[in-house]
Amino acid sequence: MRRTGASIGGVYLIDDSAPTAPMLRLVAISGLPVEFSRPWQRQPLNAPVPVADAIRDDRLVWVGGQEEMTRRYPRAAAALPYRFSLAAVPLSGVRRRWGGVVLMWPGDRPRDASPRERGHIVASAHRLARLLDDSPRPPVLPDEPRALTLETARQSGHTHLTAVDYLERLPEGAVALDLEGRITFVSTAAARLLGSPAERLLGARPWQALPWLDDPVYEDQYRTAVISRVPFSFDALRPPDQWLTFRLYPDSSGISVRITRRDEQRAADTAPVTAARPSAAPTGRLYQLVHLAAALAEAVTVRDLVALLADQILPAFGAQATVLSAADAGRLKITGHHGYPDDIIERLDGLPLDTDVTPAGHVLTSGIPAFFGSPEDLGRDHPRAPRLSDKQAWAFLPLVITGRPVGCCILSYDEPHAFTADERAVLTSLAGLIAQALDRARLYDTQHRLAHELQRALLPRTMPAVPGLSVAARYLPAGHGVDVSGDFYDLLRLDDTTVAAVIGDVEGHSIAAATLMGQVRTAVHAHATAGAPPDQVLACTNRLLVDLESDLLVACLYAHVDLTHGRLTLAGAGHVPPLLREGPGAGRVLDVEPGPLLGIGTDVRYPVTSAALPPGAILALYTDGLVERPGQDASRATSDLLRHFTAADDRDLEQLADGLVHHAWPTGQCTDDVTLLLLRAAQLPAQP
Repeated sequence: MRRTGASIGGVYLIDDSAPTAPMLRLVAISGLPVEFSRPWQRQPLNAPVPVADAIRDDRLVWVGGQEEMTRRYPRAAAALPYRFSLAAVPLSGVRRRWGGVVLMWPGDRPRDASPRERGHIVASAHRLARLLDDSPRPPVLPDEPRALTLETARQSGHTHLTAVDYLERLPEGAVALDLEGRITFVSTAAARLLGSPAERLLGARPWQALPWLDDPVYEDQYRTAVISRVPFSFDALRPPDQWLTFRLYPDSSGISVRITRRDEQRAADTAPVTAARPSAAPTGRLYQLVHLAAALAEAVTVRDLVALLADQILPAFGAQATVLSAADAGRLKITGHHGYPDDIIERLDGLPLDTDVTPAGHVLTSGIPAFFGSPEDLGRDHPRAPRLSDKQAWAFLPLVITGRPVGCCILSYDEPHAFTADERAVLTSLAGLIAQALDRARLYDTQHRLAHELQRALLPRTMPAVPGLSVAARYLPAGHGVDVSGDFYDLLRLDDTTVAAVIGDVEGHSIAAATLMGQVRTAVHAHATAGAPPDQVLACTNRLLVDLESDLLVACLYAHVDLTHGRLTLAGAGHVPPLLREGPGAGRVLDVEPGPLLGIGTDVRYPVTSAALPPGAILALYTDGLVERPGQDASRATSDLLRHFTAADDRDLEQLADGLVHHAWPTGQCTDDVTLLLLRAAQLPAQP
């Protein structure tokens, strides 16, 4: 921070002991109150935030301002609506990835970082990573981040007493705040303008000591000053009719505030009409709710939602366990849990809504949350409930959407817990967001399960056993949506020494594409087993699709494999060419003469291509999802795949298939469906 002039800094370390997946834990922070960091103290390693990107990609991430933050990281920008620049850099050691460092600068600095600044940041991160590498024991991650003070040198020829005398002689008020927002100095004029004795103000936060400043809008001015480090001003009305102007001047040690009366004429012209405001939750809780709401919006499956509850919502409210139940046919079906043993979950699963074992059913029926700070509180209404576990406090939150009960979320505590009005309000608001997330996640899971079952029914369950032939197949659906794919593959045993391998891709991702895929597989199977040659198999299948008048087209490749003579006969319908590995380091893309897509029209022919299949050679049939990636040339990707295919260890065909898919899509998040079929033949003796 000293070398780069950063005003705020934080260190995140990876916590591999997190209950669901590795988490980032904030272990040290400087230039910012620890309270401000609560929404960011625990982050999933795959969260859409700069430090997670820096660690995953092993690179420096620079965000030049609020506009860029909003564009690249909208979820983070929603919870940090301030002007600042940010850098995130990984702590990559020799032994492992340790975590990352985040640095922030005032909003008035240049948008771009110089090469020298970037070099300082990266070099400092490397030094810190080496310290972690050299440590004899792994670091112990604290429950709360350690707050570090960045000492700043101040040169002045005056004593403190002289400075106080100077301020007391000025007609305007002077107030000093530390970074926590507490008043450390108040002049006599400031106390008079604020209408409160200095002894009542010292050590307090202005919005807590002065009721007319108890508004999230004013607390947010202080937050803006702390994070952006940019001077600015705002006006506030001191009842009954005195308008005051506050000018804030922040730095790394605190905030200096000048207070003056606002011009009376200006007040007459522009003073807004004020209305009584309801009491509001502290701004920190509001930002925490915004942050958690953004995270809940990204939960796709019920499993994602339970992981979010365990990793972020429980720590945010100091709870240790949770149970998520869904209303199903008058019963509470547990869809996820954390922090409870399985035997207790089995006793709670499937209880009727009118059970007296737990308040969950009553809470869901009434729609009113219930908070129990101790086993005695819970035992008064539900005597059997406290004996189910050793938990000491509970929050039962009904999950209701427009009057429709969705389920119940329970937060549990290992120690007695007094629920403040603020906590109750935030948890009640959060319950509505959890209800929406649970409803979406259950719908997604249902659709995904149905799509998966349909896809599994349409693809071959097992491959036929053929002497002298080894087979491996992979199907990887696209990493988005729940629609079924049109990709298909099949292996048909024609007789003891010949097989037919087919692979294809119906355009689109829909039920219609999957249905057409099933019809194509059936047609190919019928014509192939009837003894038709490859070109006629495709031609007959094409006529069927034309007769069906489908709007979808199909790419397909059919290969007739003669194991006795080591020969391939191929016919293609607009499909990507296969790869042939003839030995270690030797392979090629088979030049299959192309034919038109299936379903494109009548009276079309499909050329036939023949090739040798030497003993031990491996034939790779695949769909275009394996080589077509956004922003990359498909022919170059095919050449790269061929190099990997010919150089890889081929002793285990299953591992080779996994390696090809991983090489094409290292993260597993492919943008199109990927299907791969590998065939390795050993030449058989000629039949008598």
